[in-house]
Amino acid sequence: MRIVVDINHPAHVHFFKNFIWEMEEQGHQVVVTASQKDLAYTLLQKYGFTYIPLGCYGNSLFKKLMNLPLLDLKMYNVLKKMNPDILVGIGSIRAAHASLLLKKPCVSFEDTEHATEQIRLYLPFATSVCTPSCYRGDIGPKQIRYNGYHELAYLHPNRFTPDPAVLTELDLAEGDPFIIVRFVSWQASHDVGQHGIRDKVGLVKALEQYGRVLITSEGALPEELRAYQIRVSPEKLHDLLYYATLYVGEGGTTASEAAVLGTHAIHISTTAKYCGIFCDLNRYGLLWTSESDEETIQKAIELLQDPNLKNVGQYKRSCLVDEKIDVTAFMVWFIENYPESVSLMQENSDFQYTFQTKGSL
Repeated sequence: MRIVVDINHPAHVHFFKNFIWEMEEQGHQVVVTASQKDLAYTLLQKYGFTYIPLGCYGNSLFKKLMNLPLLDLKMYNVLKKMNPDILVGIGSIRAAHASLLLKKPCVSFEDTEHATEQIRLYLPFATSVCTPSCYRGDIGPKQIRYNGYHELAYLHPNRFTPDPAVLTELDLAEGDPFIIVRFVSWQASHDVGQHGIRDKVGLVKALEQYGRVLITSEGALPEELRAYQIRVSPEKLHDLLYYATLYVGEGGTTASEAAVLGTHAIHISTTAKYCGIFCDLNRYGLLWTSESDEETIQKAIELLQDPNLKNVGQYKRSCLVDEKIDVTAFMVWFIENYPESVSLMQENSDFQYTFQTKGSL
């Protein structure tokens, strides 16, 4: 098969990396297209992927609307001579539009309920949309639900083994208490009118009473917090999340990643209430959402006062992994057997538990 994988965010690189490696090992040809968003190109290079750069949408809603048809056309022109068999992406508007012009199927993976404008733009043209079972939206007859999360495509124990070397880079040792705090830029189209942490300095000062605070931030920090900022290679962040005592931040994907790794997480965002994954992770006692600084600090202190917090988190993680599927294994099967895989999932969705791994921790 000739498969196009479209990347539009650094998280998409993580989601698809194991899928690409497995498909290539099985003899399929994978072409990666990518737009410039944050560290997406950097991550692709770190993992050794060859990719076709499509440029940048811009950092304002106006620029994104202006550049949307331009990147659509650029992707189509790149792919029309390749004659791909199928296009895949995460909520990729340009992949869906290009697939229509190429007269090829397009499978979209989606997990962001409040990305309504994006979904409207690609849904008429995608042939299937795969969502986690906990996804709250009803996308219609194209929707295929699977019992997992995007994060389990790369952080499932079958796919990820933590490397403690990252701790040495930060003068830490296993067992040292530390809290990861993340601030985001709030520039995505679905972030308009939303907010996260109001008093960044107050939050950090409250948390550092219980361990070292390490900040990752998409934007500039106040002067008082610059000493807390870390510059960890993006491919090492998951190792750091695994060993952290707690995650507190505005980044929803990072919050979900921490929770899936067994690190308790608090996600501060007014968008969190729309997303089923956060409710599902809360069901395992691994993640909480908040819209106020006061509520966040109160919950963080409650968690940090538990001396057995890390062991408890790993036990919760084992329960989660036992119930979910290996998402990469499901993706490989679904795309290799497309479109017959759609009919099978519609007739017998329990088939997905072929990709369940119990007792893997």
